Amino acid sequence: MTPIPAARWEEELANALLQQGSLSNADLAKVRRMRQEQGGHEPLHRLLVRLGMVSEKDMAGQLAGLLDLPKIEADAYPDSPLFPEALPQRFLKEYHLLPQRQEEDILYLVMADPLDGYALNAVKLATSLNCRPLVGVPSDIDAAIERLHGQGQSAMGDILDQVSAGDEVADEDVEQLKDLASEAPVIRLVNLLFQKAVERRASDIHIEPFENRLNVRYRIDGVLQQTEAPPVRMTAAVISRIKIMARLNIAERRLPQDGRIKLRSQGQELDVRVSTVPTLHGESVVMRLLNKASLVLDFQALGVSPDCLARLEKVLAMPDGMLMVTGPTGSGKSTTLYTALSRLNTDQRKLITVEDPVEYQLEGVNQIQVKPDIGLSFANALRAIVRQDPDVIMVGEMRDLETARICVQSALTGHLVLSTLHTNDAAGSVTRLLEMGVEDYLLTSTLNAVIGQRLVRLLCPHCKEGFAPLPELVRELGLDKLHPGGPLRLYRAHGCDACDGSGYQGRIAIMELLVMSDAIKALVLRHADAGAILKQARSEGMRTMFEDGCLKAMAGLTSPEEVLRVTQES
Repeated sequence: MTPIPAARWEEELANALLQQGSLSNADLAKVRRMRQEQGGHEPLHRLLVRLGMVSEKDMAGQLAGLLDLPKIEADAYPDSPLFPEALPQRFLKEYHLLPQRQEEDILYLVMADPLDGYALNAVKLATSLNCRPLVGVPSDIDAAIERLHGQGQSAMGDILDQVSAGDEVADEDVEQLKDLASEAPVIRLVNLLFQKAVERRASDIHIEPFENRLNVRYRIDGVLQQTEAPPVRMTAAVISRIKIMARLNIAERRLPQDGRIKLRSQGQELDVRVSTVPTLHGESVVMRLLNKASLVLDFQALGVSPDCLARLEKVLAMPDGMLMVTGPTGSGKSTTLYTALSRLNTDQRKLITVEDPVEYQLEGVNQIQVKPDIGLSFANALRAIVRQDPDVIMVGEMRDLETARICVQSALTGHLVLSTLHTNDAAGSVTRLLEMGVEDYLLTSTLNAVIGQRLVRLLCPHCKEGFAPLPELVRELGLDKLHPGGPLRLYRAHGCDACDGSGYQGRIAIMELLVMSDAIKALVLRHADAGAILKQARSEGMRTMFEDGCLKAMAGLTSPEEVLRVTQES
């Protein structure tokens, strides 16, 4: 490898990261200014990873590409240690390197930093071999070192080795809790929880204290999964650290608190919503990870079928009325509304939202955060924004009759109103609004359509298995009606390294769109039940969520079990 001048190398690296989108100009300027203030000794690539502005994997890929070196994956590390006496574990861990193989007088060395000339020379002197650098991800190198040379303990175990057993603190000692929460091992421990959550694509982190253990779980693709947790003696320190980051009162442990954390992890900028509630054995903490970079505002990418999308676009083209999105918590309602807003967001329209909380900030949209403690409720905010001359109003949730009535009045006076409601399906939303007290004649005059939706997990493309379903299963699911001719094939989850053994990777929406026709409006005026409304909507061509899910299962996107799980069909 020919030596490259440091200045030129760093310029090439910065340009490559900017072009790839792994780094912003603002972050690059911030890092350069910080390095100058610190004396300018730490190499740019190390500093970017240490500050979380670029992920380890992205940096390893750039190093390999720019230096024209092979990048080594985790499964290519050796099964037994090479030169354990000449290269002790402490040295390998300090410089994040590991011998991969020896060919004659050449030792191939996996390095997190292949530009580290001192480490290369040290290995050459210790082994009397010529060293060829290879590029590896630091966490993969550390895991291999621990497997080959250590006791097989995890990164969390490594951090806990630095925490004294006497660090347990009484919950009442606030000052001591602050001191402990500000110590390096506890900071690294909490940062590790965020890092692993990002690596595993988690949407939520649950930290739950019990009498004899501290439970940590990640919600991945809508399903909670257990993960390694700190010991119970660290409960107070870990929760205090999170509360300090979220600017919450660590002395208050009797009442629920809400806060936010802004941080960078693995090269991603995260907005973390923090909620704490007191439980029998301490405070339970749930953190919702909002990653703006992963927000996809495209109906096709969300899984909306072409025929449903064509009908939905007609509804969004209407100048006034209401569009409701319904489903349980975590069914993607907010993402659907944000996608609709992005479609409607033009220079000719004024868009205002009332939300609790504001999850993502949308360019060009006026977003209002509800604050009930000062009297800014959904209803009060709605009264004010109607006088702001909006064209489109989005209400985060229709929680009560007062809010529903103001939405109806806004729709009657020429506004397009988007909102959500918690019901099981689209037809149930119509009857729910009637039960809330909205007058039937007003509802039929303003409600344009209702979307019912759920999120199903996508089968991992690397390991999904196809199979021919039994005739009994085809009849039970009604697949014969959706697939009238030809051989039918479904797919099941298997599990591999790419999907962390779950068989699934990512999620997609299954959806039903109920458009208010004259026949359905007549049923509403007669106060017909949800079953009658659903029957009429299906006769007019509406496909139910379950049917949409079965079509996606037949297309190999998800499994029948997953569709049944989220729709609760039997």
